[in-house]
Amino acid sequence: MPAQDTLTVAVRVKPAASADRVGGRFDGPHGPALVIAVHDPAVDGRATEAARRALAAALGVRRSAVTLRLGAASRDKLFLVDRPSPELPEVLRRLRDGSVE
Repeated sequence: MPAQDTLTVAVRVKPAASADRVGGRFDGPHGPALVIAVHDPAVDGRATEAARRALAAALGVRRSAVTLRLGAASRDKLFLVDRPSPELPEVLRRLRDGSVE
């Protein structure tokens, strides 16, 4: 797909957190990653699915627009966001840099 049809988002998932939270930066293997803490444990893909839902909500997109590209069994993941709006990279930057939570 052409670059404007998808946005790749690097994410660092923190499973079994006391509360769900999206925001912060982690310098991981895929570059600067958005930190997503989820209450769900890292069992049977539950934390990954919770992170996908949290990412969609934080970016203001439908859950079906966010798919896992890489990292099903890792805390470091790459998600794809289909048909991102022009504002989405800035929203992502603010979340990653901690300006918005």
